[in-house]
Amino acid sequence: GRTPYDEVTWEQRTASITNDKGVVIFEQRDIDIPSEWSQTATNIVASKYFHGRMGAPDRERSVAQLVHRVVDSITEWGFEGRYFRSREDAESFRDELAHLMLTQKACFNSPVWFNVGVKEENRGYGWYFDEQTDSIKKLDKTVHKPQCSACFINSVQDSLESILDLAKTEGMLFKWGSGTGTNLSNLREENALLWGGGRASGPLSFMKGFDAFAGVIKSGGKTRRAAKMVILNADHPDVEQFIWCKAKEERKAHVLIDNGYDSSLDGEAYASIFFQNANNSVRASDEFMQAVVDDADWTTKSIVDQRPVKK
Repeated sequence: GRTPYDEVTWEQRTASITNDKGVVIFEQRDIDIPSEWSQTATNIVASKYFHGRMGAPDRERSVAQLVHRVVDSITEWGFEGRYFRSREDAESFRDELAHLMLTQKACFNSPVWFNVGVKEENRGYGWYFDEQTDSIKKLDKTVHKPQCSACFINSVQDSLESILDLAKTEGMLFKWGSGTGTNLSNLREENALLWGGGRASGPLSFMKGFDAFAGVIKSGGKTRRAAKMVILNADHPDVEQFIWCKAKEERKAHVLIDNGYDSSLDGEAYASIFFQNANNSVRASDEFMQAVVDDADWTTKSIVDQRPVKK
């Protein structure tokens, strides 16, 4: 019988992407794409989601290969997990899911396209839910569990060990194509006293390190920026610095650009400044919003002892 792949009109195309100067930075010729897909969709699917090293014989070269890899894997997992009453039900699910992908009625997130059905060395890092024991287990290299979630929320405590653990966790999540978000409000403010008598660096200083890792670790091993979100509470003493940190760095970039440095997104000007790889958000509490409504004063509080810091 006919399959969803038979119902699509296919054509050969070239996927080509240029930078702002017109220089080709990606090209793959003679790839099979549904004729209804736009050239933009063609460029994205070939450059980001086709698996395999460019020029290698096992490099994917058609949307059919990509959809088969992902949809067939998910269907087989569902059958093995007894989600379907019969093999025929599983095949119906497979065909319907393939139809949705091929006709662009739906689309998976990036980690699914990156990781599902890929025969690579097992990650050996992270955690997974084991249905047989109804418990969460740590991954080892004998277990193959592709990372499929797009977004992870992480926490951090006010210790150097926890801060460095977060850097590793974020880096590994970026490696396999996912994004992360963290509220750094547990970190004590800049110049707060430390146990040994020194002064704290504050969350913004550690944000520079997190930002640098996000910039150098390309998401999913592709030329795709890591997706990262940083949050600070409205009553954190460093919240004003947090609000203005991107704008201050932007001014540095303009000085560099005015002096001849490359102004493109991945150019030398923006690669030389901080806070370029995350979305910064302030967490506004009900109390803060009520203060706005009442036109009342707002006071930041020390993370160490909750004493008022700045009105």
